[in-house]
Amino acid sequence: MAVAGIVAGSPICLGSSVAYASDGAPRANAVVVWDRNAQTAMWDVAQQQPPEQSRSAAMVHGAIYDAVNAIAGTPYQPYLTAPRVKGATSTDAAVASAAYRVLIALFPEQQERLTTQYDEALARIPAGAPKQRGITVGSGAASAMIAARKNDGADGDQTWIVGTEPGQWRPTPPTFASSGAWIAHLRPFLIPSGSMFRTSGPPALTSKRYAEDINEVQAIGSKSSTVRTEDQTQSAIWWQDRNGGDWEIKRQLATTQRLSMLQTARMYAMVNLSKADATIACNSEKAAWHFWRPVTAIREAGTDGNPDTTPDPNWEPLLVTPPHPDFTSGHTCSTGASMSSLTHFFGRDDLSFSAFSPDAGATRYFHSFSQALAEVIEARVWGGIHTRSADVQGAQIGRQVSTYMGAHYFKPVT
Repeated sequence: MAVAGIVAGSPICLGSSVAYASDGAPRANAVVVWDRNAQTAMWDVAQQQPPEQSRSAAMVHGAIYDAVNAIAGTPYQPYLTAPRVKGATSTDAAVASAAYRVLIALFPEQQERLTTQYDEALARIPAGAPKQRGITVGSGAASAMIAARKNDGADGDQTWIVGTEPGQWRPTPPTFASSGAWIAHLRPFLIPSGSMFRTSGPPALTSKRYAEDINEVQAIGSKSSTVRTEDQTQSAIWWQDRNGGDWEIKRQLATTQRLSMLQTARMYAMVNLSKADATIACNSEKAAWHFWRPVTAIREAGTDGNPDTTPDPNWEPLLVTPPHPDFTSGHTCSTGASMSSLTHFFGRDDLSFSAFSPDAGATRYFHSFSQALAEVIEARVWGGIHTRSADVQGAQIGRQVSTYMGAHYFKPVT
């Protein structure tokens, strides 16, 4: 499936600024190290779900970027601030300090574990004025981020509207849960409003497009589907495993493309802040349309007024349906933003990457960012949890957010 509208960007110079230790060995990229630490804090310990993680990751990497960019002489637009840098300054200390202080603000209950990581990171940096300056710069960038996100709507008490009429969302089996409605009301990081890219909504229940959507997911997204291939099943599970590939892809690219610390920080900031805003925009869509999920639509197809749909009261999807409305797809929103942002950053689409998913027990390989985006659009249908219309429109929102980011943020200072 071809995917159009990928953001264009200017190629960057790669491979010329890898950091090395005094003995000639490659030095660990602190941005990647603290991304791993952030993943542990957000996912493994706090067990934040992907929409919640998007805010946390954006805060961490926005602060890291501002600190590293300032130390480099502010060659790119700061996101929030360019802390004052005077004299030799340790970038490693700045990255550790920026990430640590944001993570402590987000997860105060993890202070002991995070402090141990921070102390160990600082212990590897020689004592002296550069180290202290780095701590100061990183702390300043973190303080600016924490202040900027105060009262941004996180963890609000909003709830999803539950309906009983055809087309209206209601909690789905087996958990019948409802969560994350506050994300629709979260203040964005980049775009002016979460409703900036509002779509015209899902297809009308009586339309041909709607019937095609439902019949497709009913056939291929069923737990007992006889038409879904083994590879499609693996893909659906791989993309559902948000603890694997979503994090690993960026780390792999930072390594294989030999990004410098500044390049890595900028790439992470561009991707994570775009993903956060795409997630907000997607959830704003969900709140606007509160459209039912495929499992509800298929089981209650006898009520939709469409002669081309057939009810199956016992139908089950391959994957467990998430606890929020269908339209638009959160995963394709965020992946649309991340893959488009990576294309913009590298100035090309045709970079190869892969990642392993423990849930799928498999590694999937991609030869381009657009290929990955095209696959996730399919995978959410194969998993039985989204319609194609929800996936395609979600990917478009992600691309639009990334385009806005590229036009307004993280640009070279001329």
